[in-house]
Amino acid sequence: MNLQSDICIIGNGAVGKAAALGFAQAGASVTLVDAQAVATTASPAASATPADDAWDLRVYALNPLAHGLLSRIKVWDALDASRVAPVDAMVVKGDDARYPGQVAFDAYGARVGALAWIVEDRNLNQALDTALKFASGVRRIQARALSMLTDANGAEIRLADGGNVRAKLVVGADGAQSWVRSQADIGIDYRPYAQKAIVTNFATELPHRGVAYQWFTAAEGIVALLPLAGNRVSLVWSAPDDLAETLLSESAQALAARLGTYCADSLGALQPLGEGVVKAIPLSLIHPHAIVAPRVALVGDAAHVVHPLAGQGMNLGFADVEALLRVVDERGAHRDRGDTRVLSRYARERKEDILLMHLATDGLQRLFATDFEPLRIARNIGLNLVNNLPGLKRRLIGHAMGKSSPALHIIQRPGK
Repeated sequence: MNLQSDICIIGNGAVGKAAALGFAQAGASVTLVDAQAVATTASPAASATPADDAWDLRVYALNPLAHGLLSRIKVWDALDASRVAPVDAMVVKGDDARYPGQVAFDAYGARVGALAWIVEDRNLNQALDTALKFASGVRRIQARALSMLTDANGAEIRLADGGNVRAKLVVGADGAQSWVRSQADIGIDYRPYAQKAIVTNFATELPHRGVAYQWFTAAEGIVALLPLAGNRVSLVWSAPDDLAETLLSESAQALAARLGTYCADSLGALQPLGEGVVKAIPLSLIHPHAIVAPRVALVGDAAHVVHPLAGQGMNLGFADVEALLRVVDERGAHRDRGDTRVLSRYARERKEDILLMHLATDGLQRLFATDFEPLRIARNIGLNLVNNLPGLKRRLIGHAMGKSSPALHIIQRPGK
């Protein structure tokens, strides 16, 4: 099988599929290579729900920029709306009993309909898959890639079956352990956080009213409860490794009882949903030394992996796709889609947002990981200070909603 396309996308997650749809709708021919046949990128929480009506353990808090992209590629309206929950407000709390800190954001203050929307991985990917079935110009293949070669005229992906894919541009959307990134000889800075994200879902005694809650603690990590449709919430607990192992050894009911310390006043008693499956996902920071190489552009987790405390992993990926689609569309008739100057512009456009997100998430994780008394007092006072500065709050909300560089936002499940 010898294929010729304008774009070859390696990766079968939501970011890669969105890129394929976007390029195809812009008139490009696209070959989408299933990343699962190339590299192991799937999260252990990806397929943890056994029944079609069960709630995914992997959910995303999609901001308005992601909403806009998905709407433009005709995917948003294909989602099962009954399983999408708007986030109308968020409350972030500190961990000092004597100097309690809190900052709150709401859609009314931001003058928007919702701060974000909680969408299940399955719901999102089913909508993308349906759209791809009807997308002219997209060819999907499952094949193991052996090597990637680039030259002045394009790139060639050699496949294990003896075939190859030739393209002007290769888009690496194949996750944190990116095969494309490795083939392009792009190095990374890697640091494990010695934390695991404990994820599961609960029913709540009291209505959540569209509020996302987050608690920063030094001893137990960062706890977040995200609103699902109905009286349901999705847990992401970024717990230190030792605590994470303890939480995994306990029942979901015991975990619900632990969470009562944080949420009893707001949500009442919690009850595990379904079979009460609890999963753990190791957390790390991955910062590639570049997001482009000759004929190659990285998007999504191939381009950046950040701590999930800011809820921007998937949003960063969709922002990558948005920027790449735009710069390729604006390249000019005399340049092809993989031209060095086109890719350099993409890298420049994404540099600030990615860097700020790395600094913000890593800095906040370090700040709240220490139990040093003066610092604990200072950070809780800082939360209150932010809460009382409307101008700063508006900037933070704007960043989180994708209007400019990203900053503090709500949690999402780690994913592609």
